[in-house]
Amino acid sequence: MIQNISPRQIFLDNIAQTSPFPLQIEIEKASGIYLYDASGKQYMDMIAGISVSCLGHCHPAVTKAVATQAEKYMHTLVYGEFVLSPQTNLASLLASQLPENLQNIYFLNSGTEATEGAMKLAKRYTGRREIISCRNAYHGSTQGSASLMSSEDYTAPFRPLLPGIGHITFNNFDHLEHITEQTACVIMEPVQAEAGIITPEPGYLQAVRERCTQTGTLLIFDEIQTGFGKTGHLFAFLKYGVVPDVLLLGKAMGGGMPLAAFISSKEIMSVLMTNPILGHITTFGGHPVNCAAGCATLETILSEHLTEQVKYKEDLFLQLLQHPLIKEIRHSGLMMAIDLGSNTAVMKCIQYCLEHGLITDWFLFNDASLRLCPPLIINEEDIRRACKILLDAFDYYLQVPE
Repeated sequence: MIQNISPRQIFLDNIAQTSPFPLQIEIEKASGIYLYDASGKQYMDMIAGISVSCLGHCHPAVTKAVATQAEKYMHTLVYGEFVLSPQTNLASLLASQLPENLQNIYFLNSGTEATEGAMKLAKRYTGRREIISCRNAYHGSTQGSASLMSSEDYTAPFRPLLPGIGHITFNNFDHLEHITEQTACVIMEPVQAEAGIITPEPGYLQAVRERCTQTGTLLIFDEIQTGFGKTGHLFAFLKYGVVPDVLLLGKAMGGGMPLAAFISSKEIMSVLMTNPILGHITTFGGHPVNCAAGCATLETILSEHLTEQVKYKEDLFLQLLQHPLIKEIRHSGLMMAIDLGSNTAVMKCIQYCLEHGLITDWFLFNDASLRLCPPLIINEEDIRRACKILLDAFDYYLQVPE
């Protein structure tokens, strides 16, 4: 007989934990940019579930698409066998927004799966084994994706990981000489997210593109975090005018449902069809309900011109967030890192914000900065309210002893 145990206790006892200090907010419902706990307390979600809920929570277009598709059919057969309209509709819409060499789409469930698929693709297409990624970059936590991380703190306990991984420093032009005819692919974020929103220096991505072309190396852009409007362009590579050979998408792609993809040309992607057959397979990738949600998400971003509104909202945040505690604000659209100079300041301000109904976070590889990445639908009133809470948090930190 099941005893009367609180959800919080079940969470602690029966849900595998990822840190010793989970937030433990018991979510009852969510709508727009707000989350509500079991007591009815309202929280502004200023990180969009870590770059996922680009249309906020439970957007009507997304929930309607999910319900409609769930009534028709859900899982049918492993990916790539049946013609499913949610997949074809999304593929067609997505392809219409991408360059000619990015028209062949492999749907998956999560960003790390997209990374894994792209790594296999690059090795298979080039016949090479070396892969280069950037220091302080995050591409996922499965073993292949984790192998790309430079941080020993996150990788050492799980070694041996994949061999043949090299690391370069983002924005370091001299390091591009490490890309050679032995390199299968270079994988990088056009804007480094977990490093604390590091944007490319003028000409850097162009130089990476040129070096990869010279050496026959595939250039993979990881837009799992930067994709779907956050930088002020639908995809960040469009902002910088550099087209990759392979594109990774995830997080916001499903509007809250688990959906991701790696995308390339038909020529490159076709190598997964033979030698061996079924070179990359997935059971639930491209799930019809998730693809329906993804199509509704992209249609909404485009029809409501949400990307075009990002610059105004970005400028308003920058205008309002003026405070002595702030060392700098690194930003690309609505992706922002507020540098407070120390992890102590960050953690105390996160806690203050949480107590006052605002959810923010830190970065994996930059614990001295606060993360902001609100939903695209955030309005001016929401921005002003969020900034007021943030400024109050900064005041509080300066007033209380360490």
